[in-house]
Amino acid sequence: MKKQIKKQTKRLVPTFATEAEEAQWWYKNRDAHGKELLAAVKSGEAQVLTKEKLLARLAASKKAPAPVVALRIPAADLALARKQAEQKGLPYQTYIKSLLHETLAEREKRKAG
Repeated sequence: MKKQIKKQTKRLVPTFATEAEEAQWWYKNRDAHGKELLAAVKSGEAQVLTKEKLLARLAASKKAPAPVVALRIPAADLALARKQAEQKGLPYQTYIKSLLHETLAEREKRKAG
């Protein structure tokens, strides 16, 4: 049976002008936050991260890097891709990869349908 976990309450942390101001706030509120954390662990809302769990998460996050491919792209197309990527706030290589992925997926869908 799945354990019911109560909805997490939002903990408000103000913005600080300096690190010293932030450190002072955390020190002043340490008891309240400590009690909240302990209650969350006891209720199952938060869990203690063991070394084994951490190592398992790290291993799962290490994916094999994508193969490197060199393409010759006309200067005008590259300039246009860079312009569009900048407008979207993306690195141009990421933008080109997303365009390639979308186009390939769309063609595969059309071929299958």
